[in-house]
Amino acid sequence: MSFPQLSDERRGEEILAVLDTAFGELLAADPAAFRVKFRKMAASAFAFYRGTASLFYHDLDADHAHRDGGTIPGGPYLDERTSRVWIHGDLHAENFGTYMDSTGRLIFNVNDFDEAYVGPFTWDLQRFSASIALIGYAKALSDEQITELVTVYAGAYRERIRALSTGAKSDEVPPFTLDTAEGPLLDALRDARSLTRFGLLDSMTEIRDFERRFAPGGGSIELDAATRYKVLAAFDGYLETLPETSLARPDSYRVKDVVGRRGIGIGSAGLPSYNILLEGHSDALENDVVIYVKQAQTPAVSRHITDPGIREYFLHEGHRTVISQRALQAHADPWLGWTELDGAGQLVAEVSPYAVDLDWSDLDDPEEIAAVVADLGRATASMHSAADDQSGESLVPFSTERAIDAAIAADEEGFAPLLVDFAHAYGARARADHQIFLDLFRNGRIPGL
Repeated sequence: MSFPQLSDERRGEEILAVLDTAFGELLAADPAAFRVKFRKMAASAFAFYRGTASLFYHDLDADHAHRDGGTIPGGPYLDERTSRVWIHGDLHAENFGTYMDSTGRLIFNVNDFDEAYVGPFTWDLQRFSASIALIGYAKALSDEQITELVTVYAGAYRERIRALSTGAKSDEVPPFTLDTAEGPLLDALRDARSLTRFGLLDSMTEIRDFERRFAPGGGSIELDAATRYKVLAAFDGYLETLPETSLARPDSYRVKDVVGRRGIGIGSAGLPSYNILLEGHSDALENDVVIYVKQAQTPAVSRHITDPGIREYFLHEGHRTVISQRALQAHADPWLGWTELDGAGQLVAEVSPYAVDLDWSDLDDPEEIAAVVADLGRATASMHSAADDQSGESLVPFSTERAIDAAIAADEEGFAPLLVDFAHAYGARARADHQIFLDLFRNGRIPGL
């Protein structure tokens, strides 16, 4: 697999055009936030890759033929069903970590569903595989070692899909918990277990007049009365989207404080957001809950899925993010919901005290990396399998694991090599693109900055 070999100048123009489509309006509204975002992306080829899902799908779309009037993406292992499954949309090696599910269990799994949508299952696998090629290159692994890592990922994904499609019992394919995880995944879960709600509250709030309030500074923005009113009205709308089982104590909905925040991370630059402090499940101050309200954005993959039935299924991007996450993640955050604010769809969820991302910085031994990558392959398969006719959503009304299993079974031998070839090709493309982007940015050639 290869991608068009454009001159650096032509490719630079292409990169700028894609970034303008993806971020132009937000950048114009908040160029300072994007200077921070782009400097983070400039730090490494992997950071650049993380921040350019829009470029990835632009390139992937150009590489794939389309059929059926352009509504169904074509390519190996893709048919009418496997081209229309719930996908994560930004599945790279750093989008895995811990969370506490609605049953109180600490789980290690895929996280960050802002880009989730309905599309080809192979696009998730390709995006992850290219990220492994970039991490492997940065750790000075050979091409042969990178090939082995992607092959391990493909094999673990295939094995888990087969098991799930044949009706494996839950104890045969358990989630990654404190009882079942090993290695760095278990380390992350143990780190999460050592965290406390009080520790989170202590970092964000203070006690004033015998009540907990958000502390000034630390990126929080005091709201004027009109904005506060709008946020509280949006909060009332959000409550209507929560499952009936989410909360048992009525005064858990009592708002104690509201502040504004502005996203400056790689994925949230320029997006207005708010934190809301709520009464916890008891009168004790250490049980209070912090939720965030964040404007949801158009997922990069959606620009390359032309089926109107998918776009029309969602009320807005906040609704799309929540419905997708609930489909992809078993026992999702009980605070997960959506609302509208100033006409824009909003994602609402808890600021979790128990979130720990997988740390790649100390993962250097190829055998240990391979073991982790195998677990991430299993987690990916479980995610794809969760989101089907059993998820409660009519958009994907069939068993995804059976559809994917049948597609791979038609060409077992070609499955891993497809991902390996893509990983090497796109890893090289992303490294070259990072250098082009760096030169554009440092020479002042990104419009609006």
